[in-house]
Amino acid sequence: MQATHEVFNQPEPLVDYNLFEGNRPLQDALRFNAPKLDTASLSKLGALAGSPDMQTHARLANTKLPELHTHDRFGRRIDRVEFHPSYHTLIGAAMEAGLHGTPWAGESASPHVLRAAGFMLFTELEPSVLCPISMTYAVTPALRANPAIYADWAPQLTRRAYDPRLVPWRDKPGVTMGMGMTEKQGGSDVRANTTRAEPDGQDDWGDRYRITGHKWFFSAPMCDAFLVLAQTKSGLSCLFLPRVLPDGTLNALHIQRLKDKLGNKANASSEVEFHGAAAWLVGEEGRGIPQILEMGTMTRLDCALGTTGLMRQALSIALNHASQRQAFGKPLIEQPLMRNVLADLSLESEAATALAIRLARAFDHRDDPHENAMARLLTPVAKFWICKRGSHFAQEAMECLGGNGYVEEGGEGIMARIYREMPLNSIWEGAGNIMALDLLRALRKQDTAAALAHELAPVRGAHAALDRLADALPTRVEEMATEMEARRLAQDVALAIQAALLHQTAPSAVFAAFCDSRVAGNWGHAFGSLGAATDFDTIIARAVPRGD
Repeated sequence: MQATHEVFNQPEPLVDYNLFEGNRPLQDALRFNAPKLDTASLSKLGALAGSPDMQTHARLANTKLPELHTHDRFGRRIDRVEFHPSYHTLIGAAMEAGLHGTPWAGESASPHVLRAAGFMLFTELEPSVLCPISMTYAVTPALRANPAIYADWAPQLTRRAYDPRLVPWRDKPGVTMGMGMTEKQGGSDVRANTTRAEPDGQDDWGDRYRITGHKWFFSAPMCDAFLVLAQTKSGLSCLFLPRVLPDGTLNALHIQRLKDKLGNKANASSEVEFHGAAAWLVGEEGRGIPQILEMGTMTRLDCALGTTGLMRQALSIALNHASQRQAFGKPLIEQPLMRNVLADLSLESEAATALAIRLARAFDHRDDPHENAMARLLTPVAKFWICKRGSHFAQEAMECLGGNGYVEEGGEGIMARIYREMPLNSIWEGAGNIMALDLLRALRKQDTAAALAHELAPVRGAHAALDRLADALPTRVEEMATEMEARRLAQDVALAIQAALLHQTAPSAVFAAFCDSRVAGNWGHAFGSLGAATDFDTIIARAVPRGD
């Protein structure tokens, strides 16, 4: 056939690069929060996540979707979800990197900061498979409330090994765990749960129960075990429910169907019913909600980390495109309006990175009163603000690519996947209103308010608008008579802390532009409205992903 045209001015996809080595904001955040951290494993993971093979696995895991098989060909219930081999490759890589329960084994001086950085890097590759990884991270310490179960399961929960077989835990080198909380009638209001647990004697794992009921969102149903909420005679309680019982038989957990979600396609989210399923009490009967709140703190950290990772990947793709694409006689990245958009996105991404890694540091030092208070404060702040910004960020980054960004196919098709993924972290594990209310409760405790003032102290005098914001926060908390302004308070606390962190970790150009726009208000309502005096060159150069 005769050629009709030559294909040119189409950027090469962002592939075969090291996600960690090119991420200066992440490296600086790590130096600030964990100065003695050995980052060799992060460099290794960054190279793996940026490789062509792993990016292909990410694409396949999201296009060859999980399939539910409720029965075998003879009519027996099997309740199994079949995944594409790429899913298993990805989750195996995440567990080898120690992103699940490994931090609880104490292999590093800053295990939660190290894991947080790795979690962000892996999210850039593929976020869906990290759902069971995150839940395993959150439930591992909760199992300590049942010493017998913890003794049996902890070694496999912290081991860097993946085994997808549905067999007893003792026959597997490594295991994963999930959580089952919400029901049709209640959602986040778990007190409305109707699933019940009846006593069924005792054994080596303690008090055994039989659970009857359902869960409306039950993600990663092929995990080896779950912590679920059910009503006992003393109220809502936390119970350990394995997929396979110690005698090798399947537990009575029936998968009804898989959810057809907007994004997060590689991860199977299901609806399940329990038909007298065997489960064991974890902690005190009737005290399920406090245990859930503690686990929720860990998964909310991961929501902030996940959105931060997605922001970084969207920004990297936009920068990669704009540096190669010619428009109106010069590279797109040299066009003034595009430079404003890219610099603005770079500020948002770096601020999210600084806040997320600072929160992870608090988890490494929960025995320190200040850090413990900061964990209570920053968890709802980071979850609320970073995740709220994600969807707007992804849309603007997609627009940098034009129509190519809206297409699912090819290297730039990753942007469409990011856009569909972004709302998830804001919704799961407590939506925006829940986070704002959690912040309000935290700030009304004296030690938390004092911790906020201490955290902002290093930046006093650095920017007039930031000083005014910091001065006003205590009064706003004291005078807030209703919950109506809690979201605005969460936003402003987030901005104040992000500014304080950037003052200590980023170049002065980044700090100044962030404060001028986000704090002083020299900014519009859309990305790309930074003031003309902004040092665009420094901000964009710092964000370029390849590090060369």
